[in-house]
Amino acid sequence: MTIAIGDTLPAATFKEKTADGPVEISTEQLFAGKRVVLFAVPGAFTPTCSLNHLPGFLENRDAILAKGIDDIAVVSINDWHVMGAWAQSSGGLGKIHFLADWDGSFTKALGLEADLSAGGLGIRSKRYSMLVEDGVVKTLNIEESPGQATVSGAAAMIEQL
Repeated sequence: MTIAIGDTLPAATFKEKTADGPVEISTEQLFAGKRVVLFAVPGAFTPTCSLNHLPGFLENRDAILAKGIDDIAVVSINDWHVMGAWAQSSGGLGKIHFLADWDGSFTKALGLEADLSAGGLGIRSKRYSMLVEDGVVKTLNIEESPGQATVSGAAAMIEQL
């Protein structure tokens, strides 16, 4: 069953790379009492994710935060080393959270996993964005194709805020 507007996010723990090494961050820590924009990508360093989806959120970070958003996070079924390297290489380190859903448990609990084995990627996340207020999904934008980042992109999210 896919998560829907009005649903509460499932409890999960992510890993995030910091200067001191990996830290665990729970959904409670990230979302409780806050307005957070969360977006997901099929994979760090993949073309659409690195050339379109992530840059849109980084370039529009200040505009998003100015709309009363407390935080922005990207999640992917990758390990924390990969997510940390992506944060560093993209210039996003310290600007948004780069969350490693290393075993895909959060993505699967949302019902937003995608089998991209035909392309050599295995089980990944569908591309989406959502506005979460105090752990509750307020908007949800799921792309039909993993190669597109239009309905889940930063511009579409700004219009919804």
